[in-house]
Amino acid sequence: MIRRLLATDDNTATAILRVVLGLVFFAHGAQKMLGWFGGYGFSGTMGFFTSAVHIPAPLAFLAIAAEFFGGLGLILGFLTRIAAFGIAVNMLVAIAAVHGAFGFFMNWSGAQKGEGFEYHLLVLALTAFLMIRGAGAFSADRALSAAEPSRTVQRLAHS
Repeated sequence: MIRRLLATDDNTATAILRVVLGLVFFAHGAQKMLGWFGGYGFSGTMGFFTSAVHIPAPLAFLAIAAEFFGGLGLILGFLTRIAAFGIAVNMLVAIAAVHGAFGFFMNWSGAQKGEGFEYHLLVLALTAFLMIRGAGAFSADRALSAAEPSRTVQRLAHS
């Protein structure tokens, strides 16, 4: 099962998509987790999610972790399918809980009350691609899936 989870090709375009998406989500996660890039940090974000958005604390923690660790996982290409899945769930919840009410379009002109879900839909498409194809070139997943299984694993497989 782990080999199927890590399996990927050596595609550079997939790697570019993965790294860029990872950088975007690492930055958003770092705002929430560490207070970097003008964010509120872990305590501030947890407070906002639980009091203003009414997200239960365990789910708020998972949202922060999905963005921070999912972004990091995508950058490294480590457990890419799991990282992409966590980010996809995060985006689905964001659409259902917040952005769906504001329609499709982002608030580019400042004319509407909130942000629509077009960005989230693009992220869902990108994460679906990564869940299907894997990490691509220059990834930990590729290095791990290409590694020769240990003799112990080979013996267990033939037992």
